[in-house]
Amino acid sequence: MPKRPAKKKRLTPPQILLGIHLAELGFLTVTEHKFCADRDWRFDRADLVNKVGYECDGGKRTGGHRRGDAIDDENEKINTATLNGWRVIKFTNEFVLSGEAKNFLARWL
Repeated sequence: MPKRPAKKKRLTPPQILLGIHLAELGFLTVTEHKFCADRDWRFDRADLVNKVGYECDGGKRTGGHRRGDAIDDENEKINTATLNGWRVIKFTNEFVLSGEAKNFLARWL
């Protein structure tokens, strides 16, 4: 039986808005870029030219999907990306939705 194509992950409003803000600032990014061949790790958005990965983290107050062992996996993901030459910039969903992420990027990039 042929393998079914992987289901596309639905983007969250912060992930969509971050892409809009990056485009407004002149950065061309792609969605859900897989950066590690050995693992199914992906950046929410990635600038392939400048090798910058962007992550939106939800659940700031509740822990969201980043609890327990998931924290170790997230750290391994970010460390692996860094050691493979990626710069990784992470924002909470609230920071993106409020516009603070865009202001931060405009100031630093």
